[in-house]
Amino acid sequence: MSWIRKRDHTVFSGASSLAICGLLAGIVVAAAAFPAVAMSGLAAKAGAETFDRLPTELTVQRAPQNTYLYASDNRTLVAMIYDENRKDVEINDIPPVMRNAIIAAEDHNFYRHNGVDMKGIARAFVNNKAGAAQQGASTLTMQYVRMAISYSAAHPADVVRATEDTSARKLREMRYAMQVEREMSKDKILERYLNIAPFGNGAYGIWAASQVYFSKQPKDLSTEEAAMLAGMVKAPSAFDPTTPTGHPLALSRRDYVIDNMTEIGAVTPAEAARAKAAELTVNGTRTPNGCINSSHNEWGFFCDYVYRWWMEQGEFGGTPYDRERRLKSGGYRIVTSMSVQTQNAARRHVHKRAKDDNRNALMVAAVEPGTGRVQALAVNRVYKNDDAHNEPNSDPAKRRAGLRGTYPNTTNPVVTGSADVHGYQGGSVFKMFALVAALEKGYPLSYSIYAPETYHSRYVISASSPAACAGRALYCPKNAAKSMTGVHNMWSAFGASVNTYFIPLQERVGADNAVDVAKRLGIRFRAANDARFADDEQAASQWGAFALGVSSTTPLDLATAYATLAADGRHCEPIPVIEIRQEGEALPAARPRCNQVIAKDVARAAIDAARCPVGDRSETSRCRGATAGSVRRAVGKPIAGKSGTTDGDRTASFVVTTRQLTVAGIVADTDNASTTMRGGGDGWGNPHTEAVNPAVYLTLADAMEGVEAEDFPPPSRRMLDGEQVDIPNVRCDSEPDARTRLLARGFEVQVATGRYDSSCPAGTVAGTEPGGSTIEGGVVVLRLSSGRPTRPATPSPSPSAR
Repeated sequence: MSWIRKRDHTVFSGASSLAICGLLAGIVVAAAAFPAVAMSGLAAKAGAETFDRLPTELTVQRAPQNTYLYASDNRTLVAMIYDENRKDVEINDIPPVMRNAIIAAEDHNFYRHNGVDMKGIARAFVNNKAGAAQQGASTLTMQYVRMAISYSAAHPADVVRATEDTSARKLREMRYAMQVEREMSKDKILERYLNIAPFGNGAYGIWAASQVYFSKQPKDLSTEEAAMLAGMVKAPSAFDPTTPTGHPLALSRRDYVIDNMTEIGAVTPAEAARAKAAELTVNGTRTPNGCINSSHNEWGFFCDYVYRWWMEQGEFGGTPYDRERRLKSGGYRIVTSMSVQTQNAARRHVHKRAKDDNRNALMVAAVEPGTGRVQALAVNRVYKNDDAHNEPNSDPAKRRAGLRGTYPNTTNPVVTGSADVHGYQGGSVFKMFALVAALEKGYPLSYSIYAPETYHSRYVISASSPAACAGRALYCPKNAAKSMTGVHNMWSAFGASVNTYFIPLQERVGADNAVDVAKRLGIRFRAANDARFADDEQAASQWGAFALGVSSTTPLDLATAYATLAADGRHCEPIPVIEIRQEGEALPAARPRCNQVIAKDVARAAIDAARCPVGDRSETSRCRGATAGSVRRAVGKPIAGKSGTTDGDRTASFVVTTRQLTVAGIVADTDNASTTMRGGGDGWGNPHTEAVNPAVYLTLADAMEGVEAEDFPPPSRRMLDGEQVDIPNVRCDSEPDARTRLLARGFEVQVATGRYDSSCPAGTVAGTEPGGSTIEGGVVVLRLSSGRPTRPATPSPSPSAR
């Protein structure tokens, strides 16, 4: 049964009602505020004049709306974020029973007045004059005006003025109400009222109220449920049915509303009796809000990344306050880039491989090459802002300060990094940056270097450093195994992770160029010491250990860097969204932000070398050795990647990519990145490598299930072998003579530290590296003779050496 009536046209319609309202308004306001002078002609005249001078234009801002975050499938809800739990619904989605209930509770004459209820004003005047409980005669339209003014206020003081109990406020509401009635239909006013009204327990508007109290849509409300909600608007806290004191009051108020519904003809007496007899059952469950209280807490770290990304975008406001306010009240529909399949796979494998090694954090990130869209973020932690029961912090200084560790609960962005979370040593995955820098300088993949067991570099470090040459202030890196000694090209050196190949390679191309490659590919140097090198070209040129991954990084940065290579050198800023809409309009902030930072051919060559460590190879690759040789078989698709460990067993890392998806992981102590992790190893059969590697490649395998395999494009012949020119034979020449001859042919000349056994006289050239030929303008290293006969381990400067 629908009682709702259309607007009646009475004697008070039109312009004449303004004058009448002015007179009556002065009387009723005076009666409410100053009963002793209410009947004076002065009060009525003053009220009419004041009323006539009031503005009629009411600027109404949209009330705060919930923002919804969905997974990439555009239907799986990740989280809701809001200041006020509200979602506007149209009048057609609000059932007649709810509309009738609110009219019965608040304004019987809603469809018969023009914003100001003349009969109500008169009734309020008589009531107030008699000394009874004060009545203000506010109509639904006036109440809507009051709430609209509050939500449209630009300053807190305006909110106070909109709700203060003064005659000026009441006159203003009357004037605006009459203007609203001329501009809107009754149904539209009722729709806006029901969408803006507060219902308690964090519910604003009828949609949220229906969800919070009855877990249903407004269109499904029954008579007794609608009556209860309508009764709450007057005093949501007092009539809260979820509290022991509020429940009986809410029940009584519900029955009062049902009686009023009978009085106005909205329900029959029989329907009213059945509704009043119905048991008052409510849920009172507040709608989850934000990343911590989301319905999928296991996705909290991804939700948090979306929030942090939003807060960095200037498109959403000039200040952090503006950006957060818009996110929490703008009613956005955000389709995130989170793939449910990839995210669940990452979380599953992270928690399976982390086992009981609690202090060590196993972190994984997945990025789509060519767009930068982040598909997954996972770590063996609970996204929760409660560290009361966490383990002690492993950082002594933090422990002394009373700070607890990040296991098992944390909200720190350990996977993505921040100004406070700098990251963890990357290890040998950084060798890629020296390799790319060499390719950019014209060195081909076939470029060979003799890699000794220990390499004496020209980089200056403290003589007391464990990495220093014995008794000298120079950097002397070693390999993980003696078996690595020998001649390597980029394929074999990258596949076996030969330190003493990549440090001399970095010397030849310049460490500053390797650092520049890392920055272009997406590595962010957050730690102050790292930034000191990265931001100063001269300092970067002396960053001797850079290619071995001493810099701090995060899984997200690593995934972004390798994804850039998988996308033929097109770098895309990591982004957690696919689409952002507000009121149906798509916003440009969700578009990928990409640019070409590496030449396609260089990127393809780098990927060709990166197929070696993971047991894959192309028709052009010349792999020899693999640090993670079983990965290709496990993923079942063309892949490239690299594993890495660090000195002191501080971290272990792994990156693997297809053309369509890149996954990177790091295992580290997130509380103290410089500490040795629990359960350390020697870098071979390392338990941390055995944790991070499968967590990464099995995530990729599961994410790629059902996705058609796509091979990597091959590099050009030039990238494979370069433009080779002969190196003059300077064996047994003096160093000055050899240097002069090589410089005359356009080569760059370096002299290796130390002496090498040779039959040539001491101090003369024992041989060159490389021997025979190299790229035009390339580096030729002179190895000076010790004057002692050649031993088997001495390198032979043969033209065929690779």
